[in-house]
Amino acid sequence: MEELPLYLQSIIAALILFGAIFAFIGSLGLAKLPDFYMRLHGPTKATTLGLGAMLVGSMIFFSVTKGSLTLHEVLITLFLFITAPVSAHILSKSAIRERIYDSTGMVEEKTRELF
Repeated sequence: MEELPLYLQSIIAALILFGAIFAFIGSLGLAKLPDFYMRLHGPTKATTLGLGAMLVGSMIFFSVTKGSLTLHEVLITLFLFITAPVSAHILSKSAIRERIYDSTGMVEEKTRELF
């Protein structure tokens, strides 16, 4: 196997580092934020962006080394970007129905009436 050019190594390393930082920030948000609704943003926003960047780095690496784009990373990326917002929406909708309160101790009546 031949060695990758320096510019590709730099791009791949930057994407993986960027993804790892955002995944770490998302997990910190999940652990440290005060209420359920704020904790939803950690894994759905930051972690999705982090995993997306890591998967793009993986796609670049394997497409250069194998000579063609691999389908695995593309399918994982599509699945991630489709399921993360849908699952967050379902979780927040069920939390509103179950009257799980936010950090101020209330859920607005207008929001509850929608569901």
